[in-house]
Amino acid sequence: MKAFFRAVLASAALAAGTLFTAQAGGVGTSKDYKGPTGLQLYSLRDEFAKDVRSTLDQIRKYGFKYVELAGTYGWLPRDFRQALAERGLKAVSGHFAYERWRDEPELVLRDAKALGLKYAGCAWIPHQGDFTEATCLDAARVFNRAGELAARQGIKFFYHTHGYEYQPHGGGTLFDLLMAKTDPKLVFFQMDLLWTVFPGQDPVKLLEQYPKRWVLMHLKDLKKGVKGDLTGGTDVKNDVILGTGQMNFPAIFKAAKKTKIKYYFIEDESPWSVTQIPQSLRFLERVSW
Repeated sequence: MKAFFRAVLASAALAAGTLFTAQAGGVGTSKDYKGPTGLQLYSLRDEFAKDVRSTLDQIRKYGFKYVELAGTYGWLPRDFRQALAERGLKAVSGHFAYERWRDEPELVLRDAKALGLKYAGCAWIPHQGDFTEATCLDAARVFNRAGELAARQGIKFFYHTHGYEYQPHGGGTLFDLLMAKTDPKLVFFQMDLLWTVFPGQDPVKLLEQYPKRWVLMHLKDLKKGVKGDLTGGTDVKNDVILGTGQMNFPAIFKAAKKTKIKYYFIEDESPWSVTQIPQSLRFLERVSW
């Protein structure tokens, strides 16, 4: 009888160990893709506009632990952070308007500290018509100052690419100029996959070209057949479930692992994000190479 119970306990321990191993990387991870995978909360902007608390509850039900912010939906930063913590969620990154980084960076960083962020960045450089060299250089100055102030607070400043930066310039693009004119010790970058492929760039090549500058990634997939341009804009209905569009995720993830991307955030701007997000998570839990 003792031998029987020992066998039962051993079997239970093995099952528990297997379950722990499967979940060790967190939601949306596989044996090859380790994440960590978070959610950019802008994906559920329409839901947040209706009810912040229930939307945060939904995010936790998806299984996420990490999130990236794009505003706090009228809540004070400390209160939003508390609401996240009550649901076991942690904001590690956040986007703030360019104008605020330019005009009041100290106040941006005050908010970032109140939210407990490791990374604070900018996702859009205002411009009219085509992105220009002059605008690019102005942005570089703003970013260098932001990066310097952020570093003093123990925060990394980053810029989130949006596609219009790949205007031809010299032997490369204005994105290359932005890289050259920003301090590599102070200014980092977040690669948005859709806004890399849409303007005709190769995510793998860019990760390999600037391996020490990329720290974050937006996981998005672009509908098959969609032709891109340099506007930085496309119909949100072109955001599709990860793995069903144009992205070569195994190649991207292999390059991102070498680059040591710190966090990956699903961002789904489509009208169907509520149902697409869990399907994208399931894809990430199966992806392999």
